[in-house]
Amino acid sequence: MKQTPVYFEENFQNLNIFFKERNYQTIFILVDANTHQHCLPLFLTEFETESPIEIIEIPFGEENKTLEIASQLWQTLIDLKATRKSLLINLGGGVISDLGGFVASTFKRGIDFINVPTSLLGMVDAAIGGKTGVDLNGIKNMVGTFALPLSTFIHLEFLKTLSSRELRSGLAEMLKHGLIESEKHWKQLIQLENIESDLSIELIEDSISIKTEIIINDPYESGKRKILNFGHTIGHAIESEFLNSENRFLHGEAIAIGMLIECVLSYENELLTKSEIDEIFFALIHFFGKNPIDESRIPNLIEWMKHDKKNENNHVLFSLLNGIGHCKYDIYQTDEQIAAAILTYNRKLETIL
Repeated sequence: MKQTPVYFEENFQNLNIFFKERNYQTIFILVDANTHQHCLPLFLTEFETESPIEIIEIPFGEENKTLEIASQLWQTLIDLKATRKSLLINLGGGVISDLGGFVASTFKRGIDFINVPTSLLGMVDAAIGGKTGVDLNGIKNMVGTFALPLSTFIHLEFLKTLSSRELRSGLAEMLKHGLIESEKHWKQLIQLENIESDLSIELIEDSISIKTEIIINDPYESGKRKILNFGHTIGHAIESEFLNSENRFLHGEAIAIGMLIECVLSYENELLTKSEIDEIFFALIHFFGKNPIDESRIPNLIEWMKHDKKNENNHVLFSLLNGIGHCKYDIYQTDEQIAAAILTYNRKLETIL
């Protein structure tokens, strides 16, 4: 699976060249309610095409990344007479990239699609790497495909439409990239004082480059690509557990908690030193605050983890840090170890001012 271009500079110029080189019968733009209002107007004023355009809107939120919504989108494409010479543009955050890529890669056995991520999370994670998918019965990304967009276009102006909370959610994935593969990237990120003003295009490019390099060497997640799941075994469980509650977590917030608990597992497996785990706790709490996990939730969280796609032979497998900037994968941990790590995480939160 050869990686496809990611454009940062002159992105709309490159986008218009992309359209001129291809004669699509129809162009469909998938948006959610938020990107329809805040991002689509800018997008429509900047790109040029002679092909007919249809806008398809879905509701905002992770709870809409489902097979039911995918089915509605397939039917909409049928109703609007989409063919294999049609193009789907995914204009939005992680949900739009995941869902839109899945719909495009399966409709009539696959139509062309491109990603135009509008959130930091989309730019550094969901729109990069060729994973598409939907959630099933609350289980994250249980149904999906490996399918690359023809191109990805990064336009930083879209970040101005985001709240500080949404920016931090994307920052979590960037911090993860540093922790698993580049101590230098990690050190640069934890020095940020103000995400809105200090987050540079260079840092975003570096984060994308780290992920892309890992994927090039293991496109179908048979080996090293698994390190990108650091923080996600527990993080996805937290996201699923709280999805329908009043105190739900954004994806990056859940992953930040997952990274901290999995750092505890790394420490307990003698892969992290005390100074390293303290550094990570201090930095992530600085960005995301303290989020203790109610002990009563632990059985549910472990049950969610048992549905994780990375598991083998009914064993919950983890990617754990082997020092800052290094990561090991396929590490089996028992239910008892996981539960103990969550309790240790709670206690450690109390020791940090």
